[in-house]
Amino acid sequence: MESTTFRTERLQLRPVRDEDVDRILQYRNLPEVTRWLLRTEVDPASFRAAWRRAAEDPDDHSKAVVLGGVVIGTVSLDVVDGMGQPGMPARTEAELGYIFDPAYNGHGYATEAVTAMVAYAFDRLGLRRITAGCFADNLASVKILEKVGMRREQHGVGVSWHAELGWLDGYTYALLAETWVRRHRRSPLTPHPAPS
Repeated sequence: MESTTFRTERLQLRPVRDEDVDRILQYRNLPEVTRWLLRTEVDPASFRAAWRRAAEDPDDHSKAVVLGGVVIGTVSLDVVDGMGQPGMPARTEAELGYIFDPAYNGHGYATEAVTAMVAYAFDRLGLRRITAGCFADNLASVKILEKVGMRREQHGVGVSWHAELGWLDGYTYALLAETWVRRHRRSPLTPHPAPS
């Protein structure tokens, strides 16, 4: 994970620090959060170890989302290879995800942070495509992805098991850099030097 920090109008997006993990765990295992996650609960020690591994991974660009000094969410961006025949350029795509503290719902923070991460992926990392997936019934996530400008590319019927609701439909969304550039004349984020 690289150390870039940037700001939006209201938020700071920066690398996740070890001391952030306890705060993230305060909301990560809440029932209203885990309802729409594939991993419904995480062990604190394993969760901390996973964030430490992410910090060493050059393809992991995940960020803590900070509002007024408080971590209110995380946005993950994992750079991956796309599909293609030999000779295809490597590391041109990314998988996007996010988890936010429900106490901060309803203010547009998640949309603002996800939009900034998409801008970062295209404008700074030079990626060509971003994908994201969600349960079809997760209307809040669907709304965020569509507000960011991602298009629904797949509607999988009965593709994901939900412990409470059984087999549910899932959506896959995607966005190409060329579409992003056409829609956005300037980036919604500003660079912010990392603290020394």
